[in-house]
Amino acid sequence: MSNLDTQPVRERCGGLEEVAAVPVRELLEPRRVPLGESTVVRRLLPNLGRRMVGAWCFVDHYGPDDIADEPGMQVPPHPHIGLQTVSWLHDGEVLHRDSLGSLQTVRPRELGLMTSGRAIAHSEESPREHAPLLHGAQLWVALPDAHRHTDPAFEHHAELPAVRGGGGLDATVILGTLDGAASPGRTYSPLVGADLSLAGGTDARLPVEPDFEYAVLTMSGPCEVDGVRLAPGSMLYLGCGRRELPIRADADSSLLLLGGEPFEENLVMWWNFVGRSEADIRRARADWMTGTGFGTVHGYDGAPLPAPELPNAPLKPRGRTR
Repeated sequence: MSNLDTQPVRERCGGLEEVAAVPVRELLEPRRVPLGESTVVRRLLPNLGRRMVGAWCFVDHYGPDDIADEPGMQVPPHPHIGLQTVSWLHDGEVLHRDSLGSLQTVRPRELGLMTSGRAIAHSEESPREHAPLLHGAQLWVALPDAHRHTDPAFEHHAELPAVRGGGGLDATVILGTLDGAASPGRTYSPLVGADLSLAGGTDARLPVEPDFEYAVLTMSGPCEVDGVRLAPGSMLYLGCGRRELPIRADADSSLLLLGGEPFEENLVMWWNFVGRSEADIRRARADWMTGTGFGTVHGYDGAPLPAPELPNAPLKPRGRTR
């Protein structure tokens, strides 16, 4: 998924300054951002005052959108460095192409996981013949310094482990580990991403790691997390220090649970790049604009996205202390 802002702001991410070392209940308001021809997303990370949750550094929630008579998602070829992208659908399909030659249709409750490493380019689009609804989330995971220049890769996992939580709650482990169940997707830091399905009348307590910070995104239906009522499309940041998470729902609903060990490294995130310095970002932009290092995405009917102009202000990571 691309950040299609034509004037993207630099984001100073990572470190421990903004990590809540105790349980909190912080509601994050989304920002509406157009994505391609007919899709508008709700951007929940990065957010004012909250840049990351563990290694999760970018969260877009979109739909459910009626695209029966629309082209749906149309995101031209664009570059990434220093991160992983996670595609997660509840409705519809997304056709993934990348500069490694991958061609894969990702369907609901299947994991599309792309590791950019040192450099990759990809496109995402609704197939020509597609379902009438499109609903899902696109997420980025920052790679730690030791792995940010790793070889690029793409994984598709149609079968993912389930956790039967009892009390009306079931979970699919998208990435990382939850309650002893581990996703087959490759990770580079301790984290978790899970899709929680809540039946009407759910009253459950989900085991979580006290050293992780967490947030939940409400995908559909109203629910209550740790006593906070949430409407669809909202995100609640929860901080650290919990061993279990109370969840209730009067009607069928679903959540994404995101968490991980607080990311201690300081990052610079601009457009579709995650680096450690202004030089990293400038180099990646120049390489993309000159056709160097990212390879070519074949088969997409359209031109690649040009990179926006860099801002006049310096791109600096910000140090943090807890």
